[in-house]
Amino acid sequence: MAERRAFAQKISRTVAAEVRKQISGQYGGSPQLLKNLNIGGSVSHHTTVPLTEAVDPVELEDYLITHPIAVESGPLRDLLEFPPDDIEVVYTPRECRTLVSAVPEESEMDPHVRDCVRSYTEDWAIVNRKYHKLGTGFNPNTLDKQKERQKGLPKQIFESDEAPDGNSYQDEQDDLKRRSMSIDDTPRGSWACSIFDLKNSLPDALLPNLLDRTPNEEIDHHNEDQRKSSRHKELFALHPAPDEEEPIERLSVPEVPKEHFGQRLLVKCLSLKFEIEIEPIFASLALYDVKEKKKISENFYFDLNSEQMKGMLRPHVPPAAISTLARSAIFSITYPSQDVFLVIKLEKVLQQGDIGECAEPYMIFKESDAAKNKEKLEKLKCQAEQFCQRLGKYRMPFAWTAIHLMNIVSSAGSLERDSTEVEVGTGERKGSWSERRNSSIVGRRSLERTTSGDEACNLTSFRPATLTVTNFFKQEGDRLSDEDLYKFLADMRRPSSVLRRLRPITAQLKIDISPAPENPHYCLTPELLQVKLYPDSRVRPTREILEFPARDVYVPNTTYRNLLYVYPQSLNFANRQGSARNITVKVQFMYGEDPSNAMPVIFGKSSCPEFSKEAYTAVVYHNRSPDFHEEIKIKLPATLTDHHHLLFTFYHVSCQQKQNTPLETPVGYTWIPMLQNGRLKTGQFCLPVSLEKPPQAYSVLSPEVPLPGMKWVDNHKGVFNVEVVAVSSLHTQDPYLDKFFALVHALDEHMFPVRIGDMRIMENNLENELKSSISALNSSQLEPVVRFLHLLLDKLILLVVRPPVIAGQIVNLGQASFEAMASIINRLHKNLDGNQDQHGRNSLLASYIYYVFRLPNTYPNSPSPGPGGLGGSVHYATMARSAVRPASLNLNRSRSLSNSNPDISGTPTSPDDEVRSIIGSKATDRSCNRMSSHTETSSFLQTLTGRLPTKKLFHEELALQWVVCSGSVREAALQQAWFFFELMVKSMVHHLYFADKLDAPRKNRFPERFMDDVTALVSTIAGDIVSRFQKDTEMVERLNTSLAFFLNDLLSIMDRGFVFALIKTCYKQVSSKLYSLSNPSNLASLRLDFLRIICSHEHYVTLNLPCSLLTPPASPSPSVSSATSQSSGFSTNVQDQKIANMFELSVPFRQQHYLAGLVLTELAVILDPDAEGLFGLHKKVINMVHNLLSSHDSDPRYADPQVKARVAMLYLPLIGVIMETVPQLYDFTESHNQRGRPSCVAVDDYESEGGSMISQTVAMAIAGTSVPQLTRPSSFLLASSSGRQHSTFSTESSRSLLICLLWVLKNADESVLQKWFTDLSVLQLNRLLDLLYLCVSCFEYKGKKVFERMNSLTFKKSKDMRAKLEEAILGSIGARQEMVRRSRGQLERSPSGSAFGSQENLRWRKDMTHWRQNTEKLDKSHKPARSRAEIEHEALIDGNLATEANLIILDTLEIVVQTVSVTESKESILGGVLKVLLHSMACNQSALYLQHCFATQRALVSKFPELLFEEETEQCADLCLRLLRHCSSSISTIRSHASASLYLLMRQNFEIGNNFARVKMQVTMSLSSLVGTSQNFNEEFLRRSLKTILTYAEEDLELRETTFPDQDCKGLSEFP
Repeated sequence: MAERRAFAQKISRTVAAEVRKQISGQYGGSPQLLKNLNIGGSVSHHTTVPLTEAVDPVELEDYLITHPIAVESGPLRDLLEFPPDDIEVVYTPRECRTLVSAVPEESEMDPHVRDCVRSYTEDWAIVNRKYHKLGTGFNPNTLDKQKERQKGLPKQIFESDEAPDGNSYQDEQDDLKRRSMSIDDTPRGSWACSIFDLKNSLPDALLPNLLDRTPNEEIDHHNEDQRKSSRHKELFALHPAPDEEEPIERLSVPEVPKEHFGQRLLVKCLSLKFEIEIEPIFASLALYDVKEKKKISENFYFDLNSEQMKGMLRPHVPPAAISTLARSAIFSITYPSQDVFLVIKLEKVLQQGDIGECAEPYMIFKESDAAKNKEKLEKLKCQAEQFCQRLGKYRMPFAWTAIHLMNIVSSAGSLERDSTEVEVGTGERKGSWSERRNSSIVGRRSLERTTSGDEACNLTSFRPATLTVTNFFKQEGDRLSDEDLYKFLADMRRPSSVLRRLRPITAQLKIDISPAPENPHYCLTPELLQVKLYPDSRVRPTREILEFPARDVYVPNTTYRNLLYVYPQSLNFANRQGSARNITVKVQFMYGEDPSNAMPVIFGKSSCPEFSKEAYTAVVYHNRSPDFHEEIKIKLPATLTDHHHLLFTFYHVSCQQKQNTPLETPVGYTWIPMLQNGRLKTGQFCLPVSLEKPPQAYSVLSPEVPLPGMKWVDNHKGVFNVEVVAVSSLHTQDPYLDKFFALVHALDEHMFPVRIGDMRIMENNLENELKSSISALNSSQLEPVVRFLHLLLDKLILLVVRPPVIAGQIVNLGQASFEAMASIINRLHKNLDGNQDQHGRNSLLASYIYYVFRLPNTYPNSPSPGPGGLGGSVHYATMARSAVRPASLNLNRSRSLSNSNPDISGTPTSPDDEVRSIIGSKATDRSCNRMSSHTETSSFLQTLTGRLPTKKLFHEELALQWVVCSGSVREAALQQAWFFFELMVKSMVHHLYFADKLDAPRKNRFPERFMDDVTALVSTIAGDIVSRFQKDTEMVERLNTSLAFFLNDLLSIMDRGFVFALIKTCYKQVSSKLYSLSNPSNLASLRLDFLRIICSHEHYVTLNLPCSLLTPPASPSPSVSSATSQSSGFSTNVQDQKIANMFELSVPFRQQHYLAGLVLTELAVILDPDAEGLFGLHKKVINMVHNLLSSHDSDPRYADPQVKARVAMLYLPLIGVIMETVPQLYDFTESHNQRGRPSCVAVDDYESEGGSMISQTVAMAIAGTSVPQLTRPSSFLLASSSGRQHSTFSTESSRSLLICLLWVLKNADESVLQKWFTDLSVLQLNRLLDLLYLCVSCFEYKGKKVFERMNSLTFKKSKDMRAKLEEAILGSIGARQEMVRRSRGQLERSPSGSAFGSQENLRWRKDMTHWRQNTEKLDKSHKPARSRAEIEHEALIDGNLATEANLIILDTLEIVVQTVSVTESKESILGGVLKVLLHSMACNQSALYLQHCFATQRALVSKFPELLFEEETEQCADLCLRLLRHCSSSISTIRSHASASLYLLMRQNFEIGNNFARVKMQVTMSLSSLVGTSQNFNEEFLRRSLKTILTYAEEDLELRETTFPDQDCKGLSEFP
């Protein structure tokens, strides 16, 4: 609106101001208008507060105490107070995947292990808001849930659906032609000329008692009972929800923390066959990622040998445990990519000769030649048996192959491939799918294109494949390392692979690969625990194979796991003297130095015991510097000591049997101590090897230390490379975390000095070390921080709550811990941004708070308080803040810190508490403020107890730290405010629970000092939002929603009046800023989000005091006294100011119904046409109201009509607010009626309709002319005070507003409505009628044919588009022409011909012809055709909505009519009532509605006959036309009622002046126009109706003696 419109410039400002004054008198004290029109003056003695400012809220807790309710029980009672079980503290056992939970076997555990195990096994501590799901965030009126609630709706019958279905487009063309016809064009040769034979027609059923003279009251009662019976209870179930994204107030429950798995793959090994079978072969499988050069799974060992082959090893192999007999495995892949290979390695029993010699027979013999080579094979078998007997416990490398995993997955997924190209792993193979599935390698180009983790790498849904691997490569003795393997694998993907030139070992390995099922049976974890379900222990199991993810995985530990993997890599004995050629390494895990100290913790491979005490590496024949490819898996003991170590013994194995030569000769020793300075030792080692047994006490030293007198290979150089990897949820493997945990445990155990790394920390140095270790947590790696997140946060919180005592001093670590937490959660937020919900809450942190966090027990070494055991109250009732705040805290920034005496609650229950009460009194004696020096007090305490019993409440300490922090710490806390808010709330609930205060009066729950801190916190954060919303948009949005959720939570646990005051604080800060902004919409939008979240509270209705004293008939509330003369615009005798207060946003209303007041105020302010810059928020604010009402509508707690009326009462001012918006509402009466109107609706039905929506008085007054007698004007424009043209709301927003209006009218108490209507001026009542008129058009039934023709979505979109288009085009015409255009009658709210009188208008009404076609085309191209059933369902809903909406309008009209009857004035508005009735008859209505509508119309005519026959004569003509039109309806009930109405109309007209001429003339004219212009009009039906009327006349005993029957019959028979 930068340049003012021409029209606006011509209006003199002074006149406008005068006019506003004039009108404000008429509008009588509506606060909106007073505000809109800038009129001062108060409505009554209490001061008015402008709508743009918040009022002081009611003191809710006091109010409830001082106003006890009269109702004893029942649904109303439940509205008054939150239910007693509103908040539950639940301890839920965590679900354990395995049959027995994973815990260490040792009973003695050190404190860190104990904490870890507790952290992985304790119950979840959940705070549950039991009714939370009833808040608006979980509104069932969403599209998916609505279907459920629409079941069992009756089908409404509409004439338009019954009509025969012609070509709808053609109908419209005809419609157009007919509209331009005049009555003169009526064809005279039609049935109208034929003999009109009524005698042979059959009448419809007569209405009983129609002719009785029943008193009007009785008729009204009867009509009302009929109308109110079997109505649809929930209006919003029929109204589609506005399409919003995820509602901002929905906070989803975080996922339960659980063990991480990637995509899971099930591999089953079916068979392994070679050309010759002479000896057992052992196989293993593992996954490798070539790009990352990383082994990404542990080994899976399987044994497919026949029983006969296994028998060859009997002497060496103890009985096999069933867990080692697995042949299927589940692999997990977190980062699937094109670079993942499944590598299969084979080994055999050691024999004399290198690998090439041993593999030769496998390459040259063919199975087909077995008979020919029988002797040679026997000889080989014989040799093999000898080797098995002698060397059965040693292995040698044999062969390997690899399968490119993604080929399998992608070819199994798609079938248009050619089987000959299949390569499974290697060279020249023929089709190697056993099913001969068509498949091939993904083209090379696509390989380059697909990067890791893309869609092509989805392992969850490919079709299972059976592979047959036919070729193996023999192992090269000098190329066994992983490095060599990665080269081979990379080479395999090249077309000219070196490997293809190698001679393969032919074999057949069959494996099945498929996505792993959700819950496979008979599964063992990597620790060999049985996973549920495990019905039978004798079944061959499936092994879960541990993943070593290719990149970091950020998931907190939730189960106990403590595994060590040892990878011997290479040995260099080139410079060692003496014979050492066939070398094997024996690996043992020792707990002491004696040989008997080897622990049975090494996992077995296949077909062997589960655990053994030693493992041997495979031997490379005659190689002094062998490589190894072994993986040795060890179960680490939970508690390690300095004596635990890995011992490596090197042996030379003599393969030939010689006299006096032992089988194995030790040729070297080395070892790795497991702990170094208390930390687990892992990583790459290059160790020197000793030639002789290590001396005593070697295990505590490293072999790098030159021990005196020892001989070493190669002068003590490192000759043995080995890698040690731990996968552990006990050992953090991060020096910073280790140091922090070690210090915390030292404090717990009070063990000094502490040895950490190379340092010994004495007690006097502990405080500095502890503080520096807390701040050093920032330097730790993110992955271990996340893995140990739960424990880490628990410990930091513990330090806050229980400040440690070091050297007799309390050390306050609150600030340090708070800073550490803030920085940790910000690191998580920044680095794991894919892991957040719509509110920016990191899911790992959210689930920590929801499931894990609990108030730490404040005594060392005793378990955390839970539901059992420790009655929480002993510990917690007395947990006040320590009586002093240490001076070291930077308090200069803290605001409103009271210096009241710290709260000492409860009776002393222990020496500690007595001590505290002594301190407390001592502190007060010294009138100690909160900052008194702590040293004196603490030393005083020390003398009393020797140990300091400090306990703090976490939420109190957290609030304090947050208020006093500054700089980067404050910034970090603001960035993730939600985290601290949620922690605080949960801490508060736990505190109340343990102190048994969940039922305590809310005012006594928390000390004042804490409340001050919360106030300071909320106030500064609101200040941040206001000052930073333009710079840090995203952060401020998060902060704003966090603050709102916090206040929403506080409403459940704190003094609610206090929380209301906090809300007001936020409001004030925003309001003061809003005024100074040129574009306020962003800040206003933030405030709407804030309000919407607060109002999503499940007890929102209760918070609004729905039963408070504003409502009659209670006595007047003290703040409201009788109205002053100012409000004389109400009816002359102001009955009751209280009624006005209920319907207006008066101060009493906004105070008592505080939240509802805020919501409606936002609506009024944003929808105000003069509100600068808020136009963009219309939809948002309307959706908020719509969402609230629709959620009340479906809420089971408010199903009782009495209760619903109380709820509706909170929204009574909505009626006034919407009345204000009439000029801005989308004009449904225009375009709506032209859409798909059934052609059976006669054209002239609409001829005489003045489409006015706005009372002329207002329009004239604004135009500055005098106010004439009230006739309905044709102008719909109410120019606002500045003369600007209104911006119209969108169809969707207008429709939402109107459905809200109808909901309030439907559910509000009728007597209250009636009292208010009585107080309204004629002008305002006309406004209301205008609104109802608009509602009729808005909710008109579209007709099944429309649904068939259009997809609802496109329908909605195109309607909105058209509205926008029109707005753009018409908007540029300028207000004056707009007014002229409308006054010419182009605003006829109907498809009648006159609307097209002006060509200029028709140009923009393209929806009649090609526009419609386009939308149809759009439909077809965009959306799949919907099923017949869906269209039926849509029409069913729409029909029910139209019926219910119109019945609500009818109910309201009845109340208006009663108002007129009661006051015996304001008859002038009856014309408006009639107009709405006639309009509704003209629209597409259901039979059910029309019956009630005719009944109301008959009652109206009988009560006010003069109205029709003397004042509103045009309407009389209209009525005749409508009735006749319905007399020709194809539905008999409609005809019955229409005939009855028409008969009574004639009869009344006759009685009033014994003059039948007028009605007769009008009926005649109506009949001619109906017959002449309506194309598919049915003579048969009309005849029956006329016959029915004659039948009434014959039966009407009273009038039999008059001339009426003659005139009637004569009239009817003369109609042609």
